[in-house]
Amino acid sequence: MSTKERIILGIDPGTSILGYGVIRVEDKKMTLLAMDVVRMDKISDHALKLEKIFTRCVEIIEEYHPDELSIEAPFFGKNVQSMLKLGRAQGVAIAAALSHKLSVVEYAPRKIKQSITGNGNASKEQVAAMLQQILKINQDDMPKKMDATDGVAAAVCHYFQTSGPLASKGNSKSWESFLKNNPDRIR
Repeated sequence: MSTKERIILGIDPGTSILGYGVIRVEDKKMTLLAMDVVRMDKISDHALKLEKIFTRCVEIIEEYHPDELSIEAPFFGKNVQSMLKLGRAQGVAIAAALSHKLSVVEYAPRKIKQSITGNGNASKEQVAAMLQQILKINQDDMPKKMDATDGVAAAVCHYFQTSGPLASKGNSKSWESFLKNNPDRIR
């Protein structure tokens, strides 16, 4: 019996570089559909950067038809202006998703890293290396900018949190509960 296909768009928001990744999940198997960045480092006007984020997110949504958006939440920083700009970038990406009736879920950066590597303090390089293994990505296909793999990480994190092998079925997060709810995972 085949389960419904899900397509998840993951976004690592930014005002200079926005990373994104699109995965397909079918029968608990993940496939990478796209991974790239949207560059805005040559645009000086903040409003024009936001317009580019919105336009490009809509293009990605219309090309891949995702069911859900998983987006990295802005982390707490000392520079209030940077936080405000990052929040706007995130908001514009969310607005693009909502304009196409996607469900939107936000994850803290530590939660994404924890979900992918098992370590909430993992480096971008460690996250990228783990994604390369999980999704069987050839070294030649790995992006130069880690923002792209951060976008993929947001999508994979959402899959893991909602219906992946470690998603909580019920309120208990014990191994006993996991084994009971996942007899097919026991060898």
